[in-house]
Amino acid sequence: MSLSPAEALRLYLPECTPVLQTQAEAFAPSNIALCKYWGKRQAALNLPVNSSLSISLGELGTRTRLQVIDAPSDEVWLNGQQLDADSRFVRKVSQFIDLFRSLTPARFRVTTHNNIPTAAGLASSASGFAALTLALAGIYAIPRDGRSLSRIARMGSGSASRSLFCGFAQWHKGELDDGSDSFAEVLSEAWPDLRIGVVEITTAEKSVDSRAGMTRTTDSCLLYEKWPQQAARDLQTLRQAIAAQDFTLLGETAEHNALSMHATMIASWPPLLYWQPASIEAMQQVWQCRAQGIEVYFTMDAGPNIKLLFQQHSIEAVRACFPTMTVVDPWHGPDPLQG
Repeated sequence: MSLSPAEALRLYLPECTPVLQTQAEAFAPSNIALCKYWGKRQAALNLPVNSSLSISLGELGTRTRLQVIDAPSDEVWLNGQQLDADSRFVRKVSQFIDLFRSLTPARFRVTTHNNIPTAAGLASSASGFAALTLALAGIYAIPRDGRSLSRIARMGSGSASRSLFCGFAQWHKGELDDGSDSFAEVLSEAWPDLRIGVVEITTAEKSVDSRAGMTRTTDSCLLYEKWPQQAARDLQTLRQAIAAQDFTLLGETAEHNALSMHATMIASWPPLLYWQPASIEAMQQVWQCRAQGIEVYFTMDAGPNIKLLFQQHSIEAVRACFPTMTVVDPWHGPDPLQG
């Protein structure tokens, strides 16, 4: 029998005695999956169909501050603007905080700032719920244990489990109904000259969020039946590429994995197509670059924006093709678990 999210929180917490503090603050980086998470085996606890692997986006992410307030409800501020209490975003944030209120009831002012577009396919929900989880751990004096907190962050946003770490992180899908074996952990390998280029196609909020998109895909797409097996193969290939520092293998596998995930969306009904015309132009530009001998690959989450994969020595050549891209060093940024 599956646990409720509140019961799961109690199970996932590291051994401690929660004590409410007056305020806490945390930062978490966004991440981009090289092997995508797409589909849930259990919705209530956000348990995935397949394991996934990501790389963090350095200093791009979310900073969240929590303060205890004397008020009947939470206040939520996003990028300097207080949000309406009835908004979907506020409801989702408050529902997640409700899990912790079972430890000690309190109301909070939540002040959060994203330096990446919100809900535009740049994984802002991942960094947002990771930062919120870390801030809640701080305000309840809960130890920053990565494995435990990744299980908790996962219940807010699946990909948030991976945003607690710098560099490469793997989220294990797990097998247990209680989700205790579904957690993320950092990989020991680093790749100092690997770079990410963020190509912003649009900052507009996507019309179908990832959670609804996954449901539509799993409910209506026959192609999806092959996705879990491909994802498992791709993850193992990516682990081999990282261990060997084989950039060609890494880039080809990540690009194919992203396009395969989007193929399941397009083959859903009604069709789910996050791409914009400029997304397709950017893909074609990447392929043209490779034809000219510039080794660059792309990946995309559930949105129109493109992320490029290349190495340090190729920055100028790639920038000549994508002059507006933001270059990210995945290993340059604060460690979320160190505070």
